[in-house]
Amino acid sequence: MAEDFVIEMLHITKEFPGIKANDDITLQLRKGEVHALLGENGAGKSTLMSVLFGLYQPEAGTIRKNGKEVQVRNPNDANALGIGMVHQHFKLVECFSVLDNIILGVEPNKLGFLQKSEARKKVVELSEKYGLRVDPDALIEDISVGMQQRVEILKMLYRDNEILIFDEPTAVLTPQEIDELMEIMRGFKKEGKSILFITHKLNEIMAVADRCTVLRKGKYMGTVEIAKTTKEELSRMMVGRDVQLAVEKEPAHPGDVVLDVQGVTMYNAAHKKNSVNNVSFQVRAGEIVCLAGIEGNGQTEFVYGLTGLEKLASGKIQMDGKDITSASIRQRSKDGMSHIPEDRHKHGLVLDYTLEKNMVLQRYWQPEFQNHGFIRQDKVREYSDRLIQQYDVRSGQGSLTIARSMSGGNQQKAIIAREIDRDPKLLVAVQPTRGLDVGAIEYIHRQIVAERDKGKAVLLVSLELDEVMNLSDRILVMYEGEIVGEFDPKTTTVQELGLYMAGARK
Repeated sequence: MAEDFVIEMLHITKEFPGIKANDDITLQLRKGEVHALLGENGAGKSTLMSVLFGLYQPEAGTIRKNGKEVQVRNPNDANALGIGMVHQHFKLVECFSVLDNIILGVEPNKLGFLQKSEARKKVVELSEKYGLRVDPDALIEDISVGMQQRVEILKMLYRDNEILIFDEPTAVLTPQEIDELMEIMRGFKKEGKSILFITHKLNEIMAVADRCTVLRKGKYMGTVEIAKTTKEELSRMMVGRDVQLAVEKEPAHPGDVVLDVQGVTMYNAAHKKNSVNNVSFQVRAGEIVCLAGIEGNGQTEFVYGLTGLEKLASGKIQMDGKDITSASIRQRSKDGMSHIPEDRHKHGLVLDYTLEKNMVLQRYWQPEFQNHGFIRQDKVREYSDRLIQQYDVRSGQGSLTIARSMSGGNQQKAIIAREIDRDPKLLVAVQPTRGLDVGAIEYIHRQIVAERDKGKAVLLVSLELDEVMNLSDRILVMYEGEIVGEFDPKTTTVQELGLYMAGARK
């Protein structure tokens, strides 16, 4: 029966230079179901959803709503059809308030005058009804990522959307926020809303989805009922082989102290208080120390201080016995610090540069890449081609691809290739697998363990508890800018870590 489907995408094909992002894909969404869309990075999931939302026009294929063919030329058409989307990288105006972001583009007005009080009432009602607590007057730049996501969800609800697309919605959330989001999705389902949920986290699919459609390298691999499948089965469909879901590593043999952090304090002028308070610890050669905690507890600021992006209020940082507290970013880099940043767009890449330029950002001045101040293009190309091949960075035009056009996961792989290949003494890896699929995570975890085994010091900062437990040799939990406990992953539990992370224990 055709009329069961609220949305049908039939035989969709979408091409970009050098790549078929979607190759004859059919997806059918039932009314009132949570339908997961699973696939590796660059499998074409976001592209397919962007076609449905009117951001891209497909080369072939049709879209039907309730059995009738429709045209989605732009996001306004999508909104008119009741389709809303929460993007992986949020589309919010940083200097606007929460309320202004929610009503942007559909501002209620009388005779051209803005009627904010009505809008505020509707937003408050929606946020209470769905348990999406937000402060309507807060500025976006001052609120946590989890809060920003709630704003994106309220944007959809404010427009009375019936079909909700979530693109990697949990990539930036804490375990507690993820549970809340799952609850919210179940609530939407009860209301009869239909949800398309892009992800590559198998646990979440098992927990919340009814059916799952799998894409691999732009092709449709099939749709399965969640009640009748397993995580192993899904990861096989997605990657095309069996994947090690656990990290294999030998016990660590720590050597000399590489990083010595003493009493580091960072002051946050916006909130008029310390974001990091008197933090001290050491990382030795040949061990992975993990700084775990819930987003917004000072890890981000601490890393800014450690890597030279911001000044310390007080304290001292030594690397290999050398004081680097006030060294420049380039100096730290030359002294052997590599940094995989949390925000790959802001601090990891120059998005409008080619991939090869991004690969040599920290070393273009070295003799091998320049001659009398002129960059040796051929050497840069050679180097970039080697990294792309070695780290399986997938892109339409190889070294010449513009970084912005690559999928998030492949942007991440490029940064990791560049940072590890510099042969650092200290690798600072912040959320290194955020937004990556199981195949890529497995690969990156191996690279990080290999660095450790070569005697490098690794400081991992992660919110993913599985990653924290699997990868680290020691775990430091950070809460409200302080270290509240040190744990051995072999003897602690996720529940115990969770309690310390939430500040329930000290």
